[in-house]
Amino acid sequence: MVQINGKPVENAAGLTLADYLAQAGYSTAFIAVEKGGVIVPRAQYDTTVLTDGDVIEIVQFVGGG
Repeated sequence: MVQINGKPVENAAGLTLADYLAQAGYSTAFIAVEKGGVIVPRAQYDTTVLTDGDVIEIVQFVGGG
């Protein structure tokens, strides 16, 4: 099972990061993704495959003032 933002997510293992983000409704223009404590470059979202035991953190940027 993959843990994303502190919660277990079933059926994420085997997906690419890009596929998961699209299914979950994230806009890749406004997020940063960390996998196992390391920032994943946006250019690698299509080739980064989620595997059992991965710990993913997704941070959305929010504008305001």
